[in-house]
Amino acid sequence: MKRRKSSCCGASSLEVALSVLFILATLVCVTMIALFVTRETATGPDPSPSPSPEPQSRPYLIGAGRADCTGPPAEIPLMGYANPQQTAAGIHTRLYSRAFIVDDGQRRVVFVSVDVGMISQRLRLEVLKALKLRFGDLYQRDNVVLSGTHTHSGPAGYFQYTLFLISSKGYMKEAIEPLVLGIVRSIDIAHHNMRRGRIYRNRGELDHSSLNRSPHSYLNNPEDERLRYEGNTDKQVLVLKFTDLRGNGIGMISWFAVHAVSMNYTNRMVSSDNMGYASYLLEQDENPGELPGQGDFVAGFSSSNLGDVSPNIRGPHCENTGLPCDYLNSSCPVGGTKMCKAFGPGDDMFESTRIIAHNIYKKAKELYVNAVEEVTGSIYSAHQWVNMTDVTIQINDTHTVRTCKPALGHSFAAGTTDGGGDLNFTQGAVEGDPFWDGIRDALVGAPSNETQECHHPKPILFSTGEMNWPLPWHPQIIDVQIITVGSVAVVAVPGEMTTMSGRRLREAVKQELQSEGAFKDTEVVIAGLSNVYTHYITTYEEYQVQRYEGASTIFGPHTLSAYLQKFRGLARAIAQDRVSELPAGPQPPFFDNPLNLMSSAAVDKKPPNTNFGDVLQQVHPVYRPGDVASVTFVAGNPRHSGDIRDRTFVTVEIFDSTTETWEVVHTDASWETRFHWLKGSNRQNNATIEWHIPLSAPSGSYRIRHSGHYKQMKGLKPVITPYRGSSNEFRVTASFYHQ
Repeated sequence: MKRRKSSCCGASSLEVALSVLFILATLVCVTMIALFVTRETATGPDPSPSPSPEPQSRPYLIGAGRADCTGPPAEIPLMGYANPQQTAAGIHTRLYSRAFIVDDGQRRVVFVSVDVGMISQRLRLEVLKALKLRFGDLYQRDNVVLSGTHTHSGPAGYFQYTLFLISSKGYMKEAIEPLVLGIVRSIDIAHHNMRRGRIYRNRGELDHSSLNRSPHSYLNNPEDERLRYEGNTDKQVLVLKFTDLRGNGIGMISWFAVHAVSMNYTNRMVSSDNMGYASYLLEQDENPGELPGQGDFVAGFSSSNLGDVSPNIRGPHCENTGLPCDYLNSSCPVGGTKMCKAFGPGDDMFESTRIIAHNIYKKAKELYVNAVEEVTGSIYSAHQWVNMTDVTIQINDTHTVRTCKPALGHSFAAGTTDGGGDLNFTQGAVEGDPFWDGIRDALVGAPSNETQECHHPKPILFSTGEMNWPLPWHPQIIDVQIITVGSVAVVAVPGEMTTMSGRRLREAVKQELQSEGAFKDTEVVIAGLSNVYTHYITTYEEYQVQRYEGASTIFGPHTLSAYLQKFRGLARAIAQDRVSELPAGPQPPFFDNPLNLMSSAAVDKKPPNTNFGDVLQQVHPVYRPGDVASVTFVAGNPRHSGDIRDRTFVTVEIFDSTTETWEVVHTDASWETRFHWLKGSNRQNNATIEWHIPLSAPSGSYRIRHSGHYKQMKGLKPVITPYRGSSNEFRVTASFYHQ
């Protein structure tokens, strides 16, 4: 690993159901606070790299870029499990945005994979505004895809709709800014790195890394359809390999359908989870000697139709008895859904993350190395905004159906086997509960008869499409988008498609693309959680079962049919080369004053006779590979460190006796380090840094350093001050006998 000299930089850092009581109680105290998002200074559009004038069979212009987008690793709720108690308290691994640009000489497209739970509509709109300021009309809604990896361990606070605001303490400038700036920065790097190159594709299957968490719903799909496939999850891994004209690697994108929930709802450290760690591993291979997050090669591991797919492959068991959970509703005789949890393959969440990530990484690397099928042909991009509450679908010559205003069912509050709800809700509920329905009716009103009939057989818990205070509770205007690079079509889906939903969509798009004869041997891949988040998308048959995924299909039983219709239209326009004739559709709203329920970080205090950065618990003098070196510092709140992108709270350094300098071998972006921040009593906070010493660590003298900022009041004015601290020097030796 390439070592860096120590520097003086300072630094700071829904998929479980919402607690119904928490939502209802929060409604009473919601207040509105105006926020605005600052952006990087714009200096006008940059000139784009000169597009290739050569024919389509010639090389593309290709660019890849990666940028840190880590947000505040303290106090901010983590996005995904919707557990109000799961607030950030440190860093496991950093979050990155990875951008890929391809230009055929006439058109260009951008695909961005971001270590984030999902792309929110507000985040996409903010990014498009920033790109407009930076590049003019070069990167717009139709040719830019933003896709989230679905880690459930990234900071929340970047939504503008009430349901998400309540579950994540509102819209927070300090949470969305790193995402916007990081995404734009990754595109900017890719833009300026563009060079002539080639693209190759490869496809394989990955076993022992995914499990269908709602098999009962899957079995409700037609038998003849199910018999066409080997299993109830998609095991395909698709890889696109990008090289320059000399064959040197530029980057890679991989798609695989699995939830990034190896890090469970007890985790409180910011983490990129299994998909992010797979990127980490391949980038370390292809950027030898570089620290994590550095180097030119970019590896994006993207989400796909993961709606009913879990990485916890040991399956759900009752935590209190060890017995399998009830098959139909995933609950336990004692403890209900909360006790029913899926585990594995490791003994804890860190080991499970490592195993699943290694599996994905190894398969992707194998496919990357052996990719020889070249991708050639034109680039297209098609996009529309759609009002998903008002789509009419022609089922046959005489029958039409329609979508519904958004609503969540009772089973939504039950959560999943990857993290169950706290209350007495169970999956598979097709009848309401008089107790909870009564509370709902009294506080937010009953769903209209029209909405109830439209969503049947879903018993509605929250009729979010009829709830508009203080802002609408769910998006109604959504994005549908397809980009194609030669024979590869990327379908940007604004939610979580189940396995069978994804299969139907891929088939429908492929049929339309090939209908005109221009697209042959087309590979269609789903990029999930893209552009705006609309929860789940099940098949009509799965919806009837009303497990968590069906209860979270917010536009009703015909949601998938509506998406099939809309994406078919985009694919047809591409196949007929009539994309310019597509109507843009109704533009989504941009609310100026989203809620903020998060107070500013308090001033920091320290124990008597200490300074910030002082060591409270020292390292041992000697360790061996495989041990864990740990040191605890007097620490400030990481929120006081502001923008922490490209900075670190942690360095592990080795002493180079030749140059007599300390050189950095690990940072808080490294898998081997864990930065734990503890909010102490009386605002006396501390930070514990763990270094899990790898077996490959060379013998030598080491130290662990911590950087941060603290806030104190000088009169009536808050003052932010940087600090640094260091452990004692210690030895790592392979010959040390560990008692």
